[in-house]
Amino acid sequence: MHPLSLAPRDQIAPLNPVDRYTDSVKPTLLAGLLLVAFQVLADDSVADKTTFAEREEEFPELVDEDESFALPQQVYAFNPVQANNELKVGNHYTKKGSFRAALGRYIEATRWDANSAEAFWKLALTYEELDQSAKAIKTYRDFLDLESSGKWARQARRRLSKLEKRVEKLPLAAQDAVAPESP
Repeated sequence: MHPLSLAPRDQIAPLNPVDRYTDSVKPTLLAGLLLVAFQVLADDSVADKTTFAEREEEFPELVDEDESFALPQQVYAFNPVQANNELKVGNHYTKKGSFRAALGRYIEATRWDANSAEAFWKLALTYEELDQSAKAIKTYRDFLDLESSGKWARQARRRLSKLEKRVEKLPLAAQDAVAPESP
């Protein structure tokens, strides 16, 4: 007889539904009830439980996403190739008119290569475009520290003096934000 063919009725053992129930369901049901009973007995009283907010943190170094989302700190080593790549992408965003995106790329470029005058120049121009005068002034000063007599130095001095004159007209609180840093 082929293994997939049906066996004749007289060769099939009759199944007793009661036996099947006792063999599989009763022990499972009993085990579930016992498990619940042990959990209730092992649990402390319900009144002593603390709320979620009152719990001590198990892992204090982990922060809830709702509280604050902090990216791991990037370690920047001198990498002029990466700085150049960031500059190229920043230039692309500038041409597109997306100055906020360009700003992020230029900041990254200055972190990868702190001696890149071009990165500081473009960062200052972007700050100026976004009307962040205080940051633009600081960045122009950083640029002039790196390149006091380069191709953009004269223009940087002109822009810096224009921004400083504009800031002088601001209230004192805004001027304090742009004051030169004392050594």
